[in-house]
Amino acid sequence: MWEADLYREKHGFVFNYGKDLISMLNPQEGERILDLGCGTGELTAAIAESGAQLVGIDASQEMIDAAQSKFDGIEFITARGESFIDKKPYDAIFSNATLHWILNPEAAISAMYSNLKTGGRLLLEMGGAGNIETIITALSAVLKEKGYIKQSRTINWYFPKLGTYCYFLEKSGFQVTFAHLYERPTKLQDPETGIIDWLNMFAKHYFTDIPDTEADAIRKEVQEQVHQALFRDGHYYADYKRLRICAIK
Repeated sequence: MWEADLYREKHGFVFNYGKDLISMLNPQEGERILDLGCGTGELTAAIAESGAQLVGIDASQEMIDAAQSKFDGIEFITARGESFIDKKPYDAIFSNATLHWILNPEAAISAMYSNLKTGGRLLLEMGGAGNIETIITALSAVLKEKGYIKQSRTINWYFPKLGTYCYFLEKSGFQVTFAHLYERPTKLQDPETGIIDWLNMFAKHYFTDIPDTEADAIRKEVQEQVHQALFRDGHYYADYKRLRICAIK
């Protein structure tokens, strides 16, 4: 379950970093655009300022409720990206920080292809190969050390190599026009609990069936282990690697 308030309060970097994607999308007045994985709706609303007609979907009801309560005039739908097929096609699909949550990439790509008009464009950014490797390596090691073997082997995300995701897109019928895998160290807001907050927000699945007090201790130990690698200038930085791709149907 997602906590929309925590997301907005301490993890606004997700949509703030996505703002420069909008210029690449180049939304036009009158276009019909799907925001796949809209979260709390900030980027959906920013795109809608162009005069385009936006539809935002997210698998989290909590996120959709938060988006609906803040942004009027935009259609927000609770739906999964790998299975959502609209009756009316879109001129463009925009997706920021979402597709790495879908563990079946070919299903997601097939759905996106089906939702686009011929000549329609796709602009996505997601975690790529090596994303948050320092954090997850430490988390898995601490879980294993504490005897939580099953949890230490959790597969929570799909972080593909650039060539792999481009292959899946082209296999589905897309023409990839731009692809870039890059490092983006991401400053976490709280200098005291940055990694702990990040784990609370994004890595809950790793703590399935672990008592709350022990889970808190594990998160704290993970933060201590990554401190040397990820703490600088008074803040923790998550070791993000992002994959940005433009493609045409």
